[in-house]
Amino acid sequence: MSADDVIARIAPSVGSLPAAKWDALSDGNPFLSHAFLSALEDSGSVGERSGWSPAPITIAAADGSLAAALPAYVKTHSQGEYVFDHSWADAWHRAGGEYYPKLQIAVPFTPATGPRLLGAPALAPALLAAAEQVCADNSLSSAHATFIEPAQLPLFEAAGWMPRCDIQYHWENRGYASFEDFLGELSSRKRKDIRKERASAQEGVTIERLTGAAIKPEHWDSFWHFYQDTGSRKWGHPYLTRAAFTLLGERMAERIVLVLAFVGTEPIAGALNFIGPEALYGRYWGAVVDKPFLHFELCYYQAIDVAIELGLSRVEAGAQGQHKLARGYEPVQTWSAHYIHHPGFRAAVADFLEQERTGVAEQRLHLGERTPFRKG
Repeated sequence: MSADDVIARIAPSVGSLPAAKWDALSDGNPFLSHAFLSALEDSGSVGERSGWSPAPITIAAADGSLAAALPAYVKTHSQGEYVFDHSWADAWHRAGGEYYPKLQIAVPFTPATGPRLLGAPALAPALLAAAEQVCADNSLSSAHATFIEPAQLPLFEAAGWMPRCDIQYHWENRGYASFEDFLGELSSRKRKDIRKERASAQEGVTIERLTGAAIKPEHWDSFWHFYQDTGSRKWGHPYLTRAAFTLLGERMAERIVLVLAFVGTEPIAGALNFIGPEALYGRYWGAVVDKPFLHFELCYYQAIDVAIELGLSRVEAGAQGQHKLARGYEPVQTWSAHYIHHPGFRAAVADFLEQERTGVAEQRLHLGERTPFRKG
């Protein structure tokens, strides 16, 4: 099948598509799985209430089966994306235009890199042309694909989409047999600092890592309490509904690691991780007590322990956070791509992105010199 003789369609939701066919395109990424995306839909975490309206773009094979897809959403705001375009929206509005709605090609609320063009690379031009046509047919200002797998970036650039880069902090597993093995790669001072942090965080608490059937409804109740507290402080309101955690537990608990800290039998904090084919993805955390270093223990050090035990190549601990640097997480570039039809605004954004890329490259170089690993 060539890109010239295909018909692209918008499905009402990912949940309306065959799970096995969708998952065959998703490359094993937990956030692109039918289970994850449909749980967001069925729980009401995405939909009109949230300003994320599902609009997956699909291409069918000759036999009618799913051949390619884009995880796409029509958005009426820029929340929950972690690639910030608020200044673009403001500039567009000042010029008398309407920036929203726009098309977002992404996993909602999830700053984790993965494929965005699902299916054979030969169909990528057709998918991107379809996304551009959706914008034209529905008066959408623009289309934005965020946290793109680097190998797919040239496909977006070939279609004329503008690339944008940023920095995250990932932990790389260099064949470590244990956490102590990892610490052996750090400078003496940083080794001592991390050991002290772990000892302080673990004092007086019990930490449990739960997965699969071991995650019970009461664990989700506790984690929901933690998540609400963090969400209300960071975003104003939590992105996910309580039902989302129940559905994720029912549909993909074997790909989840829930880390909980207890004082006696009372859970006081937790961190939620997802297991991918090569990476552990840290997503949400929360606590009802302010215990020094507990955040670092549950979110970063426990994640390293899990990755080593499972033989995973890295830990992706979410967006931002230079404090991760001192804990062995290194600066890594992330990528997005942007389509803007209006020639004047496109030129302005292109100039902005060129200047921004220079700053990001300089920042990454500077951060790379501050890692805690032994020099020389």
